[in-house]
Amino acid sequence: MSHASELVDYAPTSLSHLVGQRSVIDQVSVALDAAQIDGKRFDHSLMVGPPGLGKSALANVIACEMAEEFTEVLGQSITTPSEFNGLLLRQPSRSIVFIDEAHELKREFQTALYLALDKQKLCVKSSGGPPAEYDLASFTVLLATTDEFCLLQPLRDRMKLTLRYEYYTEEELIQALALRIRALVWDVDEEVLPQIARRSKGTPRLALRLLQSSHRVSRSLGESSITNEHLLRACELEQLDECGLGRDEQAYLRILADGPTRLNVVATILGLPTRTVSQVIEAFLIRSGLITKDKNGLRELTAKGREHVAKSSQQTV
Repeated sequence: MSHASELVDYAPTSLSHLVGQRSVIDQVSVALDAAQIDGKRFDHSLMVGPPGLGKSALANVIACEMAEEFTEVLGQSITTPSEFNGLLLRQPSRSIVFIDEAHELKREFQTALYLALDKQKLCVKSSGGPPAEYDLASFTVLLATTDEFCLLQPLRDRMKLTLRYEYYTEEELIQALALRIRALVWDVDEEVLPQIARRSKGTPRLALRLLQSSHRVSRSLGESSITNEHLLRACELEQLDECGLGRDEQAYLRILADGPTRLNVVATILGLPTRTVSQVIEAFLIRSGLITKDKNGLRELTAKGREHVAKSSQQTV
């Protein structure tokens, strides 16, 4: 077994390597078949969903399946017209351009992008003279976003496929972890994977990170297999409870244990912006049924939430 191997060293290269997201995979499979049979580029596509669900991995798989050149950029990393123009002008025919966090792309570049896709030409302003037009190759644009409505409607309209991601089930996470473990040739006790899946909030990125942390603990002890004890130690180091809740989420639940509370009060006690609390911390707590909001907007624990807090309190005594 090679202990030097890292999870990031292994990336899926085929649709058959991907687990979950059945609707997304089916859409992409049909589009790949059509593009390859017709000898055309892959259709422009919009990938929508929370972070960590595999949008970047799928973009890379599409490029591999099409056997075309692949360029990946972050929306916020394109800051000047020259960077934007250079990205489009250097693309060969049928290549794949993946813009992650596309909602962070400046509006002026979003406008320029959908105009360029329409005309297959790029209009470049020149100082003191009329704009120059350059022909563009017929390449594919893949946009990934956690908030599609921050993208301009005309740009969204140019995307032929909209691929909507959903959170993974625990069974799907176990399958995804098992595939990665086989690729890495790691020795992992069978009871570890369900425990990791339970703590991963339906998100493969979190599952893989916790697997990597467990591997790190194992290697720090000079051991060659990953056991449940290594996982528990990794969770202790990262301050994760048995549901995968982090320190701030656990503190949030303890605040609500005293009774229904307003968002701004919770945020003040946690020392975090209300936007962060509502969009980041609350998301999983609501989805998992641990908290709810009443008609006045007060946050309160559900029966499941009260049970979790009580159990956690007993474990810390």
